[in-house]
Amino acid sequence: MHLELASCKSMKGVSIMNDQRIFDMELVKVESLEKAVKTPFYQTDSTGGSVWVIKPGQTLPKHYHHHSDDIWVILQGKGVFYPTPDTEVPFTKGQVIVSKKGECHGAKNTGTEDVIFVSIVAPVPADYDPVSTN
Repeated sequence: MHLELASCKSMKGVSIMNDQRIFDMELVKVESLEKAVKTPFYQTDSTGGSVWVIKPGQTLPKHYHHHSDDIWVILQGKGVFYPTPDTEVPFTKGQVIVSKKGECHGAKNTGTEDVIFVSIVAPVPADYDPVSTN
C-alpha cells in the first residue's frame, strides 16, 4: 500500500477530523509578527497535535494543563523553556520537551530564526491555566 503526503494548505483554520495520517508542517504552520501562533492539525478522541511558530523575541506564555501531558518536538530554532515560573532552561532543534499534567511550561525564542515545534497533548480536550503574573 502506498500512502501519499497530504497537503494541509487548504485546511488552515479548519477542524481536521478525517483519515489523514501524514502532515507537512511547512504547509500547516501559520506565522504572525504580533504573537506566537498555535495551529492545530489533528485531533482524535485521545490526543491533539498542533504546530507552534514563535518568532525571535516572542513568548509562548507560561501555563499549566491540569489534566493533560504536553510533549514538544523542537523542529527549528532555539530558545528558553520555562519548567517553573521562575526557571529558564535553554533548548534547541532536535530536542523533545515533556511536560506532565500539572507542570508549568512556556517558551521564549532567544534566537535569530523562528522556533517551530510540534505539540502533542493528551488527553483532550486540554485545559489552559495561565501562570499568574502577580
